[in-house]
Amino acid sequence: MRERRFRNVWDAIETSPEEAANMKARSDVLIAIRQTIDDWNVTQSAAARRLGITQPRLNDLMRGRVNKFSLDALTNLAARAGLSVRVRVVRSAA
Repeated sequence: MRERRFRNVWDAIETSPEEAANMKARSDVLIAIRQTIDDWNVTQSAAARRLGITQPRLNDLMRGRVNKFSLDALTNLAARAGLSVRVRVVRSAA
């Protein structure tokens, strides 16, 4: 059996390149938001208030439950966290 290599985990587990690209973008934004919240050094309740979401919703974000967030929702949360999301579009290597 030949070993397959993937650029990222999403390419390996998603059924289409489109869904893999969406999940990669979502996870990148989610990770940036989590890192920002960690830098705030506040409780989850305080961070949730700052972002305008419930504490259970923040808990989903902090636990990396990317499937519970759309790219649009994550972009809005990033803006509330003081982050700027930029999209870079390039031609696929394939």
